[in-house]
Amino acid sequence: MRWEEIDVPEPAAGEASIRHTAIGLNFIDTYHRTGLYPVDLPTGLGREAAGVVESLGAEAGDVAVGDRVVYTGGRLGSYSERRTLDASGLVPIPDFITDELAAAVFTKGLTAWYLLHRSYPVQKADTILLYAAAGGVGSIASQWAKRLGATVIGIVGTPEKAELAQAQGCDHILMADDTDIPGMVRELTGGVGVAAVYDSVGRDTFMTSLDCLRPHGTLVTFGNASGAVAPFAPAELAKRGSLYVTRPILEHFVATRAELLDAANTLFTFIREGEPHIRIGQTYALRDAAQAHRDLEARKTTGSTILLP
Repeated sequence: MRWEEIDVPEPAAGEASIRHTAIGLNFIDTYHRTGLYPVDLPTGLGREAAGVVESLGAEAGDVAVGDRVVYTGGRLGSYSERRTLDASGLVPIPDFITDELAAAVFTKGLTAWYLLHRSYPVQKADTILLYAAAGGVGSIASQWAKRLGATVIGIVGTPEKAELAQAQGCDHILMADDTDIPGMVRELTGGVGVAAVYDSVGRDTFMTSLDCLRPHGTLVTFGNASGAVAPFAPAELAKRGSLYVTRPILEHFVATRAELLDAANTLFTFIREGEPHIRIGQTYALRDAAQAHRDLEARKTTGSTILLP
């Protein structure tokens, strides 16, 4: 990862030029850097940022010069002071949300949205299991799940993160190095198991997650912090109670601008009405993105992390 000066092209038709004010750091950025999710090289990094529209190409839709906007997804390159990108992915930031908060919450909040509302729609009185409950996605998802009426069992890696997760809505806390997580989950659920497991760890926790589910429960595997999940026999689902497994990604839930704006509005409404505690645990200068990646991969971060140009 190198800090370089490049020329930013003028916006073509349907594009906008953005001056970034805050950039979101997400674990998927490390997958792009390491090649776990291959991308063509050379490449920029980053998929999320907030900023101000500085200029527009023709037919750029419903955004205007001077608008405060946030985006996620699309072509990599948010680790930059300025960039030109497709205007259809830009979402206006409401007045009650700062640029820093928008960059910290947009990808993680939309991830929590599709996990809890689409992948397995949480029902009132459900009990769910959430990995990395003190992380960026986990801290939002735990609070949102509580607002939906769920009982939340959170898994964390350290006592300090356990305190954070409990303060953010988790009813029960388990430690990632506990030797019998399925047994502890059964004990907490009267022997039944949970309705859904939201697993961002991947390879190392996949079978454990299956063992925590109730009959007909759903495993939502949405991250690969420990590596990609290995192939498994579908019969494993049958012998545990006819389980369901899904591997969702955000892009499939916001494939159109209408879907994106609707999802963003749901997230912004939750922030305004639910008043969740969204913690920006760390900020780094954009020039120090490499150190931010090291700290993220070493599990030294809590909550959301942003890079400042």
